[in-house]
Amino acid sequence: MDLSTQSHLKTLRDALEFRRGELRAEVHAADLARRTIDEPDAGDFKEASVREQAADMSDAEERRDVEELQHVEAALNRLDIGRYGDCADCGEPIGMPRLLVQPAAERCVGCQTDFERRRDGA
Repeated sequence: MDLSTQSHLKTLRDALEFRRGELRAEVHAADLARRTIDEPDAGDFKEASVREQAADMSDAEERRDVEELQHVEAALNRLDIGRYGDCADCGEPIGMPRLLVQPAAERCVGCQTDFERRRDGA
């Protein structure tokens, strides 16, 4: 492995570890917020509705963060075992520009596009 590749891998690992820290903090904060929400007054339906909508948004954000955290941790695992940067579908290398933008990417651009089409039923 050349020094350029090693430098890129260090940069990508640092980015992944930084993002993992951010996501862990966000998930923890969401968990604390959910535990400290006061019960709305029974007579204040408007405020109860607003709180319910805010709770729904918070839950959706937390699910998204948990899913991204799983992807980041999987990417770090791939780095540890020497499989980072190879497309999960075709096995070809994922382009460095893609990895620099999306360090947790599991697929090359072409395979990711196909994956999303299949997932979305298009």
